[in-house]
Amino acid sequence: MTVADGAASESVAIIDLSAVARNVSRFVSLADGAQVMVVVKANGYGHGAVEVARAAIEGGAAWLGVADLAEAFELRDARIDAPVLAWLHESHENFTAAIDAGIDIGVSDLAQLDSVARAQQAVGDGPASVHLKLDTGLGRNGADEPNWVHLFAEARRLELAGLLRVRGIFSHLANADDSEDARQLERLHRGIEAARRAGLQPQLRHLASTAATLRLPPMRLDLVRVGIGAYGLSPFDDGGSAELGLQPAMTLRSTVVAVAPSSDADFAAHSGIVPLGYGDGIPPQAAGRIHVTGDAGSLLVTRIESDHLVVEPVSPGVDVVRGDTVTLFGDPEGGFTAVDDWARAADTINYEIVTRLGGRVAREYTS
Repeated sequence: MTVADGAASESVAIIDLSAVARNVSRFVSLADGAQVMVVVKANGYGHGAVEVARAAIEGGAAWLGVADLAEAFELRDARIDAPVLAWLHESHENFTAAIDAGIDIGVSDLAQLDSVARAQQAVGDGPASVHLKLDTGLGRNGADEPNWVHLFAEARRLELAGLLRVRGIFSHLANADDSEDARQLERLHRGIEAARRAGLQPQLRHLASTAATLRLPPMRLDLVRVGIGAYGLSPFDDGGSAELGLQPAMTLRSTVVAVAPSSDADFAAHSGIVPLGYGDGIPPQAAGRIHVTGDAGSLLVTRIESDHLVVEPVSPGVDVVRGDTVTLFGDPEGGFTAVDDWARAADTINYEIVTRLGGRVAREYTS
C-alpha cells in the first residue's frame, strides 16, 4: 500500500489499482480489436492520474488521454512513456514542449494547426503527431463542418512539408440518445472521407466513450476512449457497475472524531462528527438523503458543513462512538453505499462525486 502525501490522516480515499487494471482489461476485451485509451484527466477523476495511468497500462491500455498539456506533462514527468493525447488548447498555444515530449496534440482549428507547425520548426526533429478534432454535434470544441475542407487541405500541406503527421481524426459524442449518436457517427465518417480525399491517411479514428464502448459496437472504430468506466463506475442510469462487469476502484473512509447526544434520532443515541465536508468536495445537497456505513451499522448523514459532516444512527441498538470508522462510499458488492447513491442524493452524476474530492483527503493505493 502506498499513501499520497499531505492530507489529513482521519480521512482517506483508498484506490484499488488492481480494480482499475481489471476494468481496463474488460474494455480491452469489449473493444474487439480496437485500441483502448484510458482518460486520466482531472487527476484521474480524483483517483490520481499517474497511479491510474500505470494501472491502466498494466490492464492493456495502449493510450492515455488528458484534457490539457499540463496533465500530459505530469505523466511524462512520472516517466510514463505510453502514447498520450491532449485535446483542449488555446488557439495559439505554444506546443514546443509538447512536441519535444512526444505528446500527441488534438487540433480543432487552423490557428492550432499553425501553432503546431511553428513549434515543430522550433524543435527541429521529426514531424509532430496530431489528431484532428471534428465537431459532429456536441458543440464543445472541434472544427465545424464548413471548415473541414480548409483544415484538411492545410494539414495535408504541412504533412508534405514534413512538419506534422495526422495520426488520428476524432470527435466527442453527445450521448444524447442512440439516434443522435448514430448521426454523429455518420458525420464523423463523412469527415474522414473528406480527409482522405485531401490526401490524409489517419491511422486512428475514434469516437466512442465508455457508454458507446459498452453498448454501441459500431462506434468503436480503431480506438475507444474509456473514462469513468476505467474507475469502475457506470455511465448509465439503468445499470450499475456489477451489471457491467466493473468494480468501483475508490472507497472513501473517515473516522468519528467527536460525539454528542443526538438531537435527531428517535431513541437514545449519539451524533458522530466526521471530518469531511463540502470543503473536501462532499456535496451538501445530499444531507438527509444518504446513508453511510459505520462500525455498528447504517448511519444517516444529517448535516454537511464546510469541514465536517454529522451522522446519526437509524436503528435502535446502533450507536456511534469516537474512533468508529465510517465508510462514505465504496463497492456496493461489499455492502457499502455506492457512488451512484451519492450522485442521486446530490442530484448530480457519479463522475462529479469522485472527481471533486479534494486534496485534504489522503489517497492510499492498493494493488
